[in-house]
Amino acid sequence: MEPALKPIPQLVAIDVKAGAKLESQSGLQMLRPRIWGALSEPAGRARVAAIVMHPASNFMGHYLIEPLAARGVACLGLNSRYAGNDTLLLMERVIQDLGAGVGFLRQRGHAKVLLIGNSGGAALSSFYAAQSQALTAHAFVHGDPTHLVPDDLPPVDGLALCAAHEGRSRLLARWIDPAVTDESDPLATDPELDLYAPGRTAPFDATFLARFRQAQQARLARIEAWVDQRLARLRERHGPGSPAADQVFAVHRTHADPRCLDLTLDANDRSVGSVWGDPQTVNASAYAMGRVSSLTAFLSQWSSRSAADGPANLARCSHPALLLTYTADQSTFPSTRDAWLAAAPGRIRNVDVRRGNHYLAGQPQLVQLVADEIAAFAETL
Repeated sequence: MEPALKPIPQLVAIDVKAGAKLESQSGLQMLRPRIWGALSEPAGRARVAAIVMHPASNFMGHYLIEPLAARGVACLGLNSRYAGNDTLLLMERVIQDLGAGVGFLRQRGHAKVLLIGNSGGAALSSFYAAQSQALTAHAFVHGDPTHLVPDDLPPVDGLALCAAHEGRSRLLARWIDPAVTDESDPLATDPELDLYAPGRTAPFDATFLARFRQAQQARLARIEAWVDQRLARLRERHGPGSPAADQVFAVHRTHADPRCLDLTLDANDRSVGSVWGDPQTVNASAYAMGRVSSLTAFLSQWSSRSAADGPANLARCSHPALLLTYTADQSTFPSTRDAWLAAAPGRIRNVDVRRGNHYLAGQPQLVQLVADEIAAFAETL
């Protein structure tokens, strides 16, 4: 039932530690780095406060903020310093931003803090949870020190994972288009590996899928090897830690998951297509997931060596977890659910949100259902 009172979120500004030099074009942001959020609180002091955060998306308008506050759980929709632009995003810096949000809620007197990991926020929340219990991220993947200390990562009490991706590195591994034959020219492709080639129809045969998957892995390995080589050359010339010891580059055609077209693969309640519309158009677009990145950001977010793998980090921590599987999602699947459940046997519970799409767009009743489940889970913490 829709609550009668609708809490009004308040704007929150939280100071954070400075990151790399020139990580922003805003001099103000570099001189006084801040992150921003929208906080909704129930009347009186809430025992449990939640943070919903994504590495790069703006979650200040997240659909759970007000419904959770109406159920007695304070909720902060928090943005990282990379909101709206993940070109230079370092996952190790994002957990530092998330830690600033956790500390903010602790200072407000909330007894328990719950991390809500929605979509790409799930792997972020799991990475944070693992590092908050045992800090190992002393260096970025590219080798420079993170300067993270335990006080940057105050403890949390539980995780609620909604439409939960396993992590950016796993996404790119399943989405990258293996047909590309020239990284500088997205029109140069091998038609034998082109998911969108004229005449290719679903369901896809096993032989094609095996070749497709192998070619995806090979393309990613080539890109990662080039990143390592280029980064080594720049660091040799400019020195480690220099803003000049990095560069941006494009990875074309990053949205070619056969599951977008073949509903027999990892079958759920979804319809054909992508969460962003026609997958072929998204694949060829000027900007899409993982399209533009710096060398260091690629290693931290998208590479096989990223430390931000969701299930792996969930397995490393000991927090209780709630998994909410949206069964009509076009980007998380039964295999995704199974990977999360296998990571935390005995301390994770799954709830299927029937017919839920990735954003619960146009599904207000399902938003209320999810809020009910999370609020009930919060009461157990």
